Amino acid sequence: MSIISIIVATDEQGAIGKDGQLLCRLPRDMKRFREITTGHTVIMGRKTFESLPGGALPNRKNRVLSAGPDRHYEHCDVSRSLQEALAACEGEEEVFIIGGAGVYRQAMPLAGKIYLTEIHHTFADADAFFPSFTAAEWTETGRQDFPPDDKNPYAHTFSTYIRKNKGHSDTTIKN
Repeated sequence: MSIISIIVATDEQGAIGKDGQLLCRLPRDMKRFREITTGHTVIMGRKTFESLPGGALPNRKNRVLSAGPDRHYEHCDVSRSLQEALAACEGEEEVFIIGGAGVYRQAMPLAGKIYLTEIHHTFADADAFFPSFTAAEWTETGRQDFPPDDKNPYAHTFSTYIRKNKGHSDTTIKN
């Protein structure tokens, strides 16, 4: 069984992107993302992959979701569905869902853990949003607050959530 984890950065309204790009650059968040996901499989939609400036993320197994039967991405495995991607990760300790909005919506009922960066700002004209989730379903297990600084233009909070009903059959991959 693998833990299905979501890692995401949102603004105060749950926005995650605009025009296929991140809302802003927060080097501290990017460092956290790299530290948490390195050595693991990251699962993303095709548009998220295509938005990555350097292609496949280094030191991770990249799995791209694409319905196109002949899609090929350098240094990536392609899956036709989230279920197919998760089945391919059998035996891994933790796998990470890294976006975009549609993939997050599909993964939310399956996730056992969320690594959330909340950016304390609202970005106008955002067009991609993270699905809402209720505190009743999750326990916050860690929280760090950061003020803006010369490299990180917005105050932000790192939070980690674990699904409360750990025995729920949808929180882990079972193969």
